[in-house]
Order: sequence, then structure tokens, then C-alpha cells
Amino acid sequence: MKTGTITKMLMAAALLTGTALAAAKDSLPQPTTDDAIVKQVRHTILTYPYYTLWDQVDLLVHDGQVKLTGAVTRPSKQSDLMRLVERIPGVTSVSDEIKVLPPSPMDDRLRRQVARAIFSTAPLTRYFAGPMPAIHIIVDNGRVTLYGVVENDVDKNMAAMRARGAGMSFGDVVNNLEVEHPTAKKG
Repeated sequence: MKTGTITKMLMAAALLTGTALAAAKDSLPQPTTDDAIVKQVRHTILTYPYYTLWDQVDLLVHDGQVKLTGAVTRPSKQSDLMRLVERIPGVTSVSDEIKVLPPSPMDDRLRRQVARAIFSTAPLTRYFAGPMPAIHIIVDNGRVTLYGVVENDVDKNMAAMRARGAGMSFGDVVNNLEVEHPTAKKG
């Protein structure tokens, strides 16, 4: 008899604890601005364990509505990121414009060759350091596009030159790298 009473009391305590935790979760500060949502979404993307240098996801936020664009190497990445972003407090809707790159052994080989060419060059190796490389390499049916942020114009141009020299690319390398400290134009 005592065991039944103790069990009921423990179940009631667990129920109350669960209710209290749910209420506490609801009372956490919600991102109230688009800037705060952008930071949360960016953090979610960058900490997604399967997001690699072969993927590039960009976002745009307006009134809590998130638009995701870019390219990923697997459909599961696309659906996972959508699901994770939808759960962020303050997000009212998510528009999915992420392209899933077609599986291709040739593209996989080109990805590795371009990465090796870029990151094995002494001035560019620093962009491979850390948990997420600063340069992302998107290969779609043999076409190479570089994304990310580099320190200066020289690094941007060197990365593109090294990517072009990696071989097997169909056409020129599209260099969408952004420069953190652009060289001032003389004029």
C-alpha cells in the first residue's frame, strides 16, 4: 500500500516538474528582432554536425520569415536544416530554396582536388583551420563556385587561381568569396 502511494506521489512530482519545465521554456527570452533571428539561424546552420565545406546555406529574414538558399550535398541536410530552423523561437515561416546537389563521383573527386589545391597553399591554409573552413567549395555538375570570407583581395584571387588549376572543371571558377579588408582603389 505504501509503495502505491509513493509511486503516485513520484508520478505527481514528475508531472509537476514537467509542467514547470515547459513553463520555464516558454518564459525564455524570444528573439524579437530579425537581427536576433539571423544570429540564431546562422548559429543553427554552422553548428549542424553535417554542414561541411561542400555545403553553402545563406539566409534572409524579414518579419520572422526565413528564406534559406544555397546548396547542400545530401537531401537529409536540406530537410534537417529546415526542421531545425522552423523550431527557432520567433521564426514564423521558412522558405526552402536550398538546392540538393546531384550525387556524382566526378564532382566528389573535383571537390577534393579543389580543396587540396586551395588549402595546401601556404597563405591559404589558415582558411582551413577551425571547426568550419572559411572557404566553401560548391561543385555542381563539374562547375565550381567558391563562397566564404577571406582577409584580402590577394587571398580571394589566389583561391580562385588555385581552384582553376585543380583541373576537371567545366568552365571558369565562379569566385563569390567576400573580402574582409578590401584593397583601396587608387584613382
